[in-house]
Amino acid sequence: MNFKEENKVKPGVIFLSHIPHGFYEKQMKEYFTQFGEVTRLRLSRNKKTGKSKHYAFIEFKNAQVAEIVAETMNNYLLYSHVLKCSVIPEDQVNPNTFIGANKKFKVIPWAKIEREKQKKLKSGAKYQKNIKSLLKRDEKKRKRLQELGIDYEFSGYAAHVKKQPKHTKFE
Repeated sequence: MNFKEENKVKPGVIFLSHIPHGFYEKQMKEYFTQFGEVTRLRLSRNKKTGKSKHYAFIEFKNAQVAEIVAETMNNYLLYSHVLKCSVIPEDQVNPNTFIGANKKFKVIPWAKIEREKQKKLKSGAKYQKNIKSLLKRDEKKRKRLQELGIDYEFSGYAAHVKKQPKHTKFE
């Protein structure tokens, strides 16, 4: 095969759906390399949980191989799931389809990140802003109760907040 013929080989992309649990990127790559060279593979996953969405896009180096795979794997029974496989025409492949392809999936510990954010000490300005919003909500509650004709006195947040002097005295 000379250099000009190599440039004529166009990649082919297949869409694989109804993928069973346990058939992930590594297993897919191993399985589909028996047909030909897999250049890119992306299994769609939930951003929050990292679980599979049960569909994937696989790009083969040669479009003819992709067609053969689509024929062979369509309605193929794998782990009690009937796979659906089809070729995506070259003009319909979205350029963003393979963003994040061929990377090992790493679960993002959202709960841990949020916990750390909550534990972090707030700056003085942020603390004052939080107190101001709490006092504002407290005042709204008091007004609503008064409008309804309910005579109810409660300490609320105002009792716990130390009053800051508005002016500084220098003696």
